[in-house]
Amino acid sequence: MNHTLIKIKRLLLKGTYEFRLSADIQLANDGLIRDDAIESILNADYMRMKNSTSKDKLKPKEKVCIVESFTYDGILMYTKGVIRELRDKESFYIIISAKRATFGGE
Repeated sequence: MNHTLIKIKRLLLKGTYEFRLSADIQLANDGLIRDDAIESILNADYMRMKNSTSKDKLKPKEKVCIVESFTYDGILMYTKGVIRELRDKESFYIIISAKRATFGGE
């Protein structure tokens, strides 16, 4: 398992994460809740990363973590987020996107 995915799972278990409004809206539109997104990430065995294209990124080469995995109810979910560091070096995970996934893409 990827060391970044392990770090994300540990951040989630510690409660050091937040959901962006966009993720909350996507979840609501799909009839899902935050716990579904957390569950799917904790169940994941792999993830992929890509360069962020967001104007809100904090560093030029910030990476976005993309996880597609199932909830305990068998719902395939797509989540996208970034790991950020605070001034005191405490990391947290920001969930930018969380929705039902379709096979073969977003």
